[in-house]
Amino acid sequence: MLYTGISRAEAGLIQRIGLAVSDDLVTWRKHPANPVIEADRRWYELLDLTSWRDQSWRDPCLFRSPRDSAFHALITARSATGDADGRGVVAHARSADLVRWEVLPPVTTPGDFAQVEVPQLVQLGAHRHILFSAHPEDHSRQRVSRLGPGQEGTYTFTAGPPGELFRPSAAPIVPESGPLGPLYAGKLVEAAPGDWRFLAFRAGTGSAFIGEITDPLPVCQNPDGQLSITAGLDGAAVNARL
Repeated sequence: MLYTGISRAEAGLIQRIGLAVSDDLVTWRKHPANPVIEADRRWYELLDLTSWRDQSWRDPCLFRSPRDSAFHALITARSATGDADGRGVVAHARSADLVRWEVLPPVTTPGDFAQVEVPQLVQLGAHRHILFSAHPEDHSRQRVSRLGPGQEGTYTFTAGPPGELFRPSAAPIVPESGPLGPLYAGKLVEAAPGDWRFLAFRAGTGSAFIGEITDPLPVCQNPDGQLSITAGLDGAAVNARL
């Protein structure tokens, strides 16, 4: 298991990725090689308090690729270049053994967000989606001028075949004005073959975080790759075109 780690010696400002191992999935121990993945200054912003409040390098999403049999991690990070309010990117690292990692360039481009939290990569047919979450204040001035004020919630980067650039959605999967309110840190799960469901934290409004997890909500994908949530927790229709 990969996890985010910080140090008291650095006042918790620098994030790194650690590895925990277990023989029974109940008792876990930290690997002696920790930290196993650190930000690479060639592509990613290191600690610069004039640009951002921490060195972002967290929320590892771990998966194994059938294409190369390697382990891959997607990580919340910030680009080393660009406007400070739009440097949020999804970082990428690769490993053959979960201990020795090669940090690679980001899989998304900066510009729209200051941070893109808790990424998850999902393949639905011909389209690949990276789910991520953002707060209203995380939307860059460039994005706000193009699309209007940002919403709290779970968004997607979407791409087609390998090599095609990931494009950020214009709106969250479920609008923050829906019957469930803002839904944060959302994930897609496959309840049965082809039956995809979305579940997330109910974020609440203002500083009041509800923290309740939704029931799995039915998900549909349109031919152009856009996702639709077809029903809310209370049975009310909730449709979000991205």
